[in-house]
Amino acid sequence: MVITFLVLLAVLMLVGTPIFIALAGSVTVAMGSFSHIPLAIVAERLFAGLDKFPLMAIPFFILTGSLMSAGGLSQRIIRLANLLVGRFTGGMGMTAVSASMFFGAISGSSPATVVSVGSLLYPAMRKEGYSGQFSIGVLVSSGSLGIIIPPSVVMIVYAAVTGVSVGALFMAGVGAGLLYAACLLPYCWYRAKKDGVTPVEPPSWGEVLAGFKDASWGLGVPLVVLGGIYLGIFTPTEAAAVSVVYALLVSALIYREKSFVELFQSMIEAATTTAQVMIILAAASVLAWFLSSNGLAAMLANAILSLSENPYHIFLLINVTVLIAGMFLDASSIMVILAPLFYTVGMRVGIDPVHLGAVLTVNGAIGMFTPPFGLNLFVAGTINGVDYVQAVRGALPFIGIALFALILLTYIPAISMWLPNVVYGG
Repeated sequence: MVITFLVLLAVLMLVGTPIFIALAGSVTVAMGSFSHIPLAIVAERLFAGLDKFPLMAIPFFILTGSLMSAGGLSQRIIRLANLLVGRFTGGMGMTAVSASMFFGAISGSSPATVVSVGSLLYPAMRKEGYSGQFSIGVLVSSGSLGIIIPPSVVMIVYAAVTGVSVGALFMAGVGAGLLYAACLLPYCWYRAKKDGVTPVEPPSWGEVLAGFKDASWGLGVPLVVLGGIYLGIFTPTEAAAVSVVYALLVSALIYREKSFVELFQSMIEAATTTAQVMIILAAASVLAWFLSSNGLAAMLANAILSLSENPYHIFLLINVTVLIAGMFLDASSIMVILAPLFYTVGMRVGIDPVHLGAVLTVNGAIGMFTPPFGLNLFVAGTINGVDYVQAVRGALPFIGIALFALILLTYIPAISMWLPNVVYGG
């Protein structure tokens, strides 16, 4: 039965079958062929996989990002980022990184960050003299910050399948995201020097203050979410609901750049995105039940531990495995399929589950722009003048930089764990 499942799963994924059909379908066929267990258990596990309190935060955070994006926040964030770092050599590339970090703190989505920031910055970077490959490379790589900087949907998924604190994961995401962004900035300076791009005139303090004032309402979303969680005012799920109300008020009553009909359309788009995420989670929960009930999960964990029980070696194996998986699967799917296994292994060798969650999230972020199936590479095709091949070539140097950041994050736990230890007292 297990062999049939594995073969069918591999075939369905290779032919491009939607991931939720590949996961749930292969389990159903294997059980129907070799087991006497009623197939109704599959439908039961589909719904049981979604019956988890932390998952309630996902639709709220997705809706918050959709409302703020539709409400005109993208332009304000890019303008503010350019005012802060545009004066330096490589400033436009640094603006892309900074704007992606700000926008990621609101949207929680990597593809949405690439589209929102890239559609405005790519033409501007080309006009300033940056090469096309570098311009799209920095956009698809920095766009992956959307799933690292809290609030992160991917971290919520990890919390749902492992039981780790969402708040602690969000705190770990701050350190991981800042490290990731900091590693990208020197390369922006180097490429600008190499391409002979000259920095722009530095803005006045008045312009900087005006930029802060213009974007301040939008930047209040992460402050509301993280501040509320940190101060104990509400749980992460309640914070997500509060962020929706805040985003709706800002978009409809303060920025007022979109009509209520257009804002309602953004709600429909958010509902579609939520449905896509949730159906994958439901199917993956069927897979998790199948693996555990047949003892396959324990067998895989024991096989990994038979190689080594050294945490450094285990982390190396985890990173290599997830990086390969990231070439073919999105970060949320990876979390649901692999996180329970690696969580079990990590606990047995003394790896902190919060640190593991941060490392897995960064792995998933790198997979977002790793060929052949990195989603950001395909999303980049929606930007005028960019095709898939150009996006892949532009992303290659940034993959190396992101791997360097991953190594630092993996083997220097204090980078991600300092803030959770401060907030939650170790």
